[in-house]
Amino acid sequence: MALDVKKLYYSIGEVSEITGLKAYVLRYWETEFSKLSPSKNPAGNRAYTEKDINTILEIKRLLYQEKFTIEGARQFFKGRQSSRADGAPLTGSSAIRARDEARQVLMELHTSLGELLDLVRKEK
Repeated sequence: MALDVKKLYYSIGEVSEITGLKAYVLRYWETEFSKLSPSKNPAGNRAYTEKDINTILEIKRLLYQEKFTIEGARQFFKGRQSSRADGAPLTGSSAIRARDEARQVLMELHTSLGELLDLVRKEK
């Protein structure tokens, strides 16, 4: 995601505005996703980085668009991290490519299962 004004740190209010999520949702997600842990400034306020914002947007996409449960999204992140040989999570175009490849495999599997079901129905 490209932000208009590049800053090192964003407040929870700014992140709420950028992501379209309420502050309480952001605080809740911090308790549910270990990947999301913004630092705190000396005053104790959350200080989100651009990486944190991208993580939030990815969680939002998984939950709201892909209809994952919170547990499913946690497993998605765990699986993605373990799929890399060096243990680093997939990012950017690597994540998109991996998602697209997985989606293609699932579509092919769906088609094959449909064809198999048609064969079974014909034999009855």
